[in-house]
Amino acid sequence: MVNPCPFCEILAYRATAKWRYTWPEAIAIEPLNPVTDGHLLVIPRQHVADATVDPILTGMVMKRAAEIITPHPSANIITSIGAEATQTVFHLHVHVVPRRHGDGLHLPWTGQQVDSTLMREPKDAH
Repeated sequence: MVNPCPFCEILAYRATAKWRYTWPEAIAIEPLNPVTDGHLLVIPRQHVADATVDPILTGMVMKRAAEIITPHPSANIITSIGAEATQTVFHLHVHVVPRRHGDGLHLPWTGQQVDSTLMREPKDAH
């Protein structure tokens, strides 16, 4: 049996979470382990695996993330696509992470050297 999606379980009220905002297309909850004060997850009500599945829905979720973070002068808005990019829950979610000087939070790639041989030209989006 496949484990149920934890975010779908929250949306169906079968699992608990600290809900902070609700909209017709999404909710914002506190993550189990926030990395800064004010860290939230914006999650679409519709199950989609990641940001590539439904670009219009992804845009709506990003809009809500931007609305939440507006009062903060510095922040990260992050989503991952795939296990290699650190995605662990395969339901689109956007981390909204307020930042403060000296908060001590480092992004996964902070201080790493990039192997330029792995860099590719971007695909034409048209």
